[in-house]
Amino acid sequence: MLKRLVNKWKSYRHRFVPWMMFNLSNNERTLRQVPDHSKDKLVPDEEVLDRLLLLGRALLHKHVAELPSQTRTHYLTYCTEKIHEGIYKDEPVTECDIMFKTLGFCIEKRPSSLPSAGAGVFVTKGLVPKGTTVAMYPGTIYQPYEPIFIQSIRNPFVFRCIDGIFIDGNDKGISKIVYRSCSGRDRIGPFQLCDSSWLTPGPKNPLAMGQYVNNCSNEWSANVCYQEFDVPDSFSLELRQYLPNVNYTHEVQRPLRCVVLISLRDIRAGEELFSNYYTIVH
Repeated sequence: MLKRLVNKWKSYRHRFVPWMMFNLSNNERTLRQVPDHSKDKLVPDEEVLDRLLLLGRALLHKHVAELPSQTRTHYLTYCTEKIHEGIYKDEPVTECDIMFKTLGFCIEKRPSSLPSAGAGVFVTKGLVPKGTTVAMYPGTIYQPYEPIFIQSIRNPFVFRCIDGIFIDGNDKGISKIVYRSCSGRDRIGPFQLCDSSWLTPGPKNPLAMGQYVNNCSNEWSANVCYQEFDVPDSFSLELRQYLPNVNYTHEVQRPLRCVVLISLRDIRAGEELFSNYYTIVH
């Protein structure tokens, strides 16, 4: 029993914030210093937006082509995005193929290189250039005043943003139930307003596995870092079905918060992604 608890802790600690903060303070390689909250971005929001739109449009083309003819016709009547029907109809492709064709790389969840760390995320194909959006952190978004205590118990996937917003990226247990409930609530006509497929082994958005990126260590330096991104109201309605985040409360009057992971250097196929955390320099 003791051995099982030790192994459980070794897997949990790489995402347990108090443990990481205690250990990160002793290792400058794991920290990225920024002058204040407003200057934490490595790349402009416009670049993040462009990458999400590029991938989203390619995924939309694929999924529309896979719809039955009558359903596809009905769906297209509501679309504002220009869809070239049949673009992938005679060419069977996966979401990873779409990712490689549009972004130039693929990522997958695999057993981590870190001893006892559980799952990790690897670049399996192509090259990730420096300053590229390489993954997204999926989950339910909680404002600082909303209840998350029960969901957070024994949950290593709760991410805290600079302004106190939380994102619960756990794909199991009560967190999974809450996300499915919220995603089923939000819909406009034939369009879903978020992606719940990241809760399954086959996500529609192949970027949606950032919660499995482990923190860096003395042996493995960081090659990605977190960056917060608020989705603008102008974001295409049809493409919101590929955003793996949903607000816990429907009445929240603010842009949808997403967290993306940005590459700190060129990352080649075969490398595991390791993140770092910023510290505010006053």
